[in-house]
Amino acid sequence: MKINRILLLFVLSIFIYSCGSKKKVATTERTSDREVVVRGEAERHIPEGAPAPVSHAESVEQYIAMFAPIAQEEMQLYKIPASITLAQGILESGAGKGRLSRNANNHFGIKCHGWNGGKIYHDDDASQECFRKYNHPKYSYRDHSLFLAERRRYAELFELDIDDYKGWARGLKRAGYATDRKYPNKLIDLIERYQLQRFDEEVLGRPSKSYADVADGNRGGTTHLVQKGDTLYSIAKRYNTTVADLQRSNDLDGTTISIGQLLYIN
Repeated sequence: MKINRILLLFVLSIFIYSCGSKKKVATTERTSDREVVVRGEAERHIPEGAPAPVSHAESVEQYIAMFAPIAQEEMQLYKIPASITLAQGILESGAGKGRLSRNANNHFGIKCHGWNGGKIYHDDDASQECFRKYNHPKYSYRDHSLFLAERRRYAELFELDIDDYKGWARGLKRAGYATDRKYPNKLIDLIERYQLQRFDEEVLGRPSKSYADVADGNRGGTTHLVQKGDTLYSIAKRYNTTVADLQRSNDLDGTTISIGQLLYIN
């Protein structure tokens, strides 16, 4: 009898141990407003109303809306096309998503040569190279202007027409700004894809091209890239149309618009 009791206790202990050591299996539960994914002891909640991922094109448009005024100010002061400055900023910073732009406000990948300010180290042509760090992106834009204006190897660029963005793009490569042989084409493609030359024309006082003619499948006409301070009323007034027409053309229920949004104007 005593032996049977001992055997029973032994069997029970093995059963309890085996149950406790079983690996937890990932499960998915559906609730009324979110999905909860359980993996072992951890669980991840998908937040309600989480924003949809932003596409690269939308990121670029937001970048343009944010930094176009700074690029135009630099154009007025240093005679560098705003279109070129913006295209370089987009390309060098990954539309503001790159590590140097996020952690050091460095939008042009300018290294530490002769620099006494803040620094950040980043793998580039070599491991852990030194790059300049700024307190605000506008200082990166100013340093970019000075970088070009104060170096003799870029002097021939300033002899070009200020709205000759193709000449500037090719001249930058020729002067050694970048080693990528496709660098000029990348800048030109960005300028023409996002109509960045319109910012040059605004500075030069030519007929406004703050919106561009675009082909869009079944929708033709012109567009306006929403910038800080824009409202439907101000845009309608600027282009001699009405708020109601803007709402119809863009399938808007109300008057809410956001920076970087592309509005159709018919």
